Amino acid sequence: MAGQLRWQGVREMSQQHILVTGGSGFIGGHVVLEALARGHQVRSTVRSLDREKAVRASLSEAGMTVGDRLEFVAADLTREEGWPQALDGIDRVIHVASPVMPGHVENEEEVIAPAREGTLRVLRAARDANVARVVLTSAFHAVAWGHPHDDRVFTEEDWTVLDGPGTDAYGRSKTLAERAAWDFVAEDGGEMELTTLLPVAVMGPVLSAEVSGANRVVQRLLTGQMPGLLNLYYPVVDVRDIAAAHVTAATAPGAAGQRLLLGSSPALKMAEIADMLRTHLDQAAARVPTEGIPDETVRASAATNPALRSAVHDLGYARRFSTDKARDILGWKPRRSLNAVVAAGQSMVDQGLVMA
Repeated sequence: MAGQLRWQGVREMSQQHILVTGGSGFIGGHVVLEALARGHQVRSTVRSLDREKAVRASLSEAGMTVGDRLEFVAADLTREEGWPQALDGIDRVIHVASPVMPGHVENEEEVIAPAREGTLRVLRAARDANVARVVLTSAFHAVAWGHPHDDRVFTEEDWTVLDGPGTDAYGRSKTLAERAAWDFVAEDGGEMELTTLLPVAVMGPVLSAEVSGANRVVQRLLTGQMPGLLNLYYPVVDVRDIAAAHVTAATAPGAAGQRLLLGSSPALKMAEIADMLRTHLDQAAARVPTEGIPDETVRASAATNPALRSAVHDLGYARRFSTDKARDILGWKPRRSLNAVVAAGQSMVDQGLVMA
């Protein structure tokens, strides 16, 4: 599973003491596994230590065999308590934890405030603890939304237009949180370095019964919750490659002060994802739909279904992007999108989340 077994990235520094926020989550859990596999000492935050046993169990099932180098501390992004203790003795921080609520949200501040204020809370604590570098998980949603639908290739120079067409609460939260992070480091960060990573739709092996992010697309297809296939495109990246990029970025000399886009291209149409699942998962994919839903039907349904409103804007549009910078700086070589899709589906079958 460890990324360094797949590709020759930049040379690792000596063992670091790394704090991973949100280690009980999908991306955070894989980051913990990757950091441990590379020999680092890892501390992970959870909102309550009551979760430690379950998180350790899921990580062990995923292949963790070095639990003695993993510890947990209680810290909540909405509170100051716990963060000084969480950062004590830490060399590097990988800040993954953030609300993930794509699509329609009734109260946007419930997404935006925790993302922005939580990020600043972590950065202040890291600065005060003399942490050398913070790696922040931002998102492609902070780059490519609110722009005209054209043939442009998005790069790290682009930023999402907050009030542009199609920008949702999640896109605004990631954009505002990342901008706040860069402003803080420039004005109050002292010697602390910042790197932000901008992954596209993250899929791959689930670590628990909790399915989040882009993996929900795979789950909904496999369980028959999708009545048909929407004319939507998903730029996909494997969570294991995202984890590898995070751990490399924590120490790579050239990563300091950089935004780095992460993804496998080109974007996949929902129909292509469905075909991959049917081809590789056999009977477990029996409920995956085969027929498409006309764009006109989706637009009409969106008038009364808020969950479809953000989808309407992106019907038929595949965002393009460049990952040259991450490949050059991190030596990053991601898997094909197919691997991420199939691994996500197979892991859900193995976890009993989809009946074969």
